[in-house]
Amino acid sequence: MKTATTALIDTLKQHRREQARRRLTLLAVLAALLLAAILLTLTLGQSYTPLGTVARVLAGIDVPGAVFTVRELRLPRAVACLLTGACFGLGGVAFQTLLRNPLASPDIIGISTGASTGAVFAIVVLSWSGPAVALVAVAAGLGVALLIYLLSWRDGVTGARLILIGIGLAAMLQSVTAYLLMQAPSWSLQEALRWITGSVNGVRLGQALPLAFALLVLGGFLLSRRRELDALRMGDELAVGLGVSLTATRLIVVLSAVGLVAFATAVSGPIAFVAFLSGPIAARVMGPGGSLLLPAALVGALLVLVSDYAGQFWLPARYPVGIVTGVLGAPYLVYLIIRDNQRRGSL
Repeated sequence: MKTATTALIDTLKQHRREQARRRLTLLAVLAALLLAAILLTLTLGQSYTPLGTVARVLAGIDVPGAVFTVRELRLPRAVACLLTGACFGLGGVAFQTLLRNPLASPDIIGISTGASTGAVFAIVVLSWSGPAVALVAVAAGLGVALLIYLLSWRDGVTGARLILIGIGLAAMLQSVTAYLLMQAPSWSLQEALRWITGSVNGVRLGQALPLAFALLVLGGFLLSRRRELDALRMGDELAVGLGVSLTATRLIVVLSAVGLVAFATAVSGPIAFVAFLSGPIAARVMGPGGSLLLPAALVGALLVLVSDYAGQFWLPARYPVGIVTGVLGAPYLVYLIIRDNQRRGSL
């Protein structure tokens, strides 16, 4: 009996080591694809810049004909895509894991919409610009998240009720945004439109610094709770049995995820479906078991980088990144809604 037990333990340990090696390999592949996308963005656009020249420019060397193209145009765009995609991916998969529903994504339940509506209000009504608009967007995203939570509370919060309330609130906020755009003067309309489509056009490196700080801090909070989130995927009762503090974990996860999405929206606007798609794609890539936080962040960054590049150079006309991701995500959303409707008879 002892020999059989020892053999079983050894087999389980071997399986875990193999699973860990597989996850590290897949993470390395995702990181390599992300690096390749960054290099593509920095070297190839309307003109080709050799990789060696890009490296010299990034090192601070003035290379005639390349400094402006690489340092002022391509680098800020690549950094913005990288950071916003990672924030949307992390925030989206955190919500989906916490509520155990792929529809529970911040861009589906209205949090991104709330941030963009706040930004449009600041631009059109208050005539603000720059960092002030970003702060209003962050505050609006947090406020909408709180409102959704309060409206969906009924002896606790269920994922289905929160999703339906969030979708309804998002529709109302989209109507408010449309009304504000109708009232917008011509000189502010172009800036306001960026906040409903999602775009990294004109983003500067200085705008990405607060986003990098938010990703470091809030993303760190989420990663520190990855074991608790993994336990919550199996249900509240089992998570409590494993020693998870539901209240503390939910509070940290919700605040961190909402903050990430709000900060990302404040930089790029609501890039559609990135938060929604990153988690399911990461789950398909990584397979069962293990945290999806880091894989979803890598997938989100890769989605935004590739979609932005495609919108610039692979399509007949130039489109903002939010248009491209919207085309990618809309069919999957319809599929999930149909499948969810077939499974559920009531809330």
